[in-house]
Amino acid sequence: MDSVADTKVWWLAYDFTAMGEADRNAEQGQSGARREVSSGPVWTAPGMPALLVMTAFGFSGHALLFPTVPLWVVTTGGNAAGAGAVNALLMLCTVLTQVLVPFALRRIGWNITWKLGMVFLGVPSLLHLLPLSFAGALALAVPRGFGFGVLTVCGAIAVAELVHPARRGKAIGAYGLAIAAPQAILIPAAPWVADNIGFALVFVAGACPLIGWFLAGPVARHVTSTSREADDRTTHGTRRRVRIPIQMFGPMLILLAVTAAGGALLTFTPQMTPNPTLVFTSLLTFTVISALSRWLIGAFADRYGTRLFVTPLIGLTAAGLSLIAWAVQGSGALQSAGLIVGMAIVGISYGALQNLTLLDTFAAAGRKRYGMASAVWNIGFDAGTGIGALLIGIVAAQATFSVAMLAAALLSILTLPLAVASARRRRQ
Repeated sequence: MDSVADTKVWWLAYDFTAMGEADRNAEQGQSGARREVSSGPVWTAPGMPALLVMTAFGFSGHALLFPTVPLWVVTTGGNAAGAGAVNALLMLCTVLTQVLVPFALRRIGWNITWKLGMVFLGVPSLLHLLPLSFAGALALAVPRGFGFGVLTVCGAIAVAELVHPARRGKAIGAYGLAIAAPQAILIPAAPWVADNIGFALVFVAGACPLIGWFLAGPVARHVTSTSREADDRTTHGTRRRVRIPIQMFGPMLILLAVTAAGGALLTFTPQMTPNPTLVFTSLLTFTVISALSRWLIGAFADRYGTRLFVTPLIGLTAAGLSLIAWAVQGSGALQSAGLIVGMAIVGISYGALQNLTLLDTFAAAGRKRYGMASAVWNIGFDAGTGIGALLIGIVAAQATFSVAMLAAALLSILTLPLAVASARRRRQ
């Protein structure tokens, strides 16, 4: 992977401050055995069990609130644009935080950074129990974004560091399953519970990231990514430039397009159909299939690489969104079936492309820039989710959800040249 440094590329500059010599030496002493290839399951590698459980709790809280807060906005008198604005602000704050997480890891360490992230992610859910206006819901999206930014970047760095590169596809698949499995259950369940039992139960359950606070220490003890990034810095606190290869932006933009589609579906499916059973079934289909797809594609990527899969999956995204655009125009049995099938099709590409684009981003970055790669990938993921929530909401408010889904399909198609160019470059 380090051969990317020999390729003629464009570079962006990012300043990093060197980590202390003592901290780096202490972390390097832990890394030898972990990097050996093991024949055991990837989820039993040192640090992985705690990482996967912590990830599951963190994303459970996010999954419970992501469709519920927009539904609360609509229920209390808002419209689709307002509902989308909450999740768009959440994702904006997430992206801004992701840029700063590598700096926080060096300054205050893994343990404190991750614990703060769990607090920011969990406490705002309890504050939703207070009487709030639309402005209050927007305000609480800000700390949720801070916490989610910490969780996503730290998790992606950790999973790259805890296993040998030869098994990274499977490790990312296991990590993706820890993210997607809770979402598969909670994203469709949360709106149903809010509608049939009450929003309060969802908001109490949404504080579950606070449980992950207790797992931050065990994970932090095993993760040594900052020692690897120290090779790109001087050893006595001086600054030097860490170069960001342009090849990392192709996977990021492909990811951005598919997560824009996913963000739109997760945000607006409860508003696209008045049938709560159909909403539950559609979201359950989408989240379960995306979870399985993200997990299973890892083994194929380890064996065959990523280039065989990315382009067809982009086409699958556009096809599924087009089917959904047709389905939401009516309320008959055929349209209901079309919505579920369309959600399944998009779910396949949504899950698989997350795994594949993360692998491509790590490959482009090289082993010494895992923190940077994690930040860039997560920015693509969450910027796409926010763009999907905001723009699709605006289009739907001005036109219809059918037109909005076609706009999301067009955005996916526009990334096809990036996938073709990337596959051609890897063949050379």
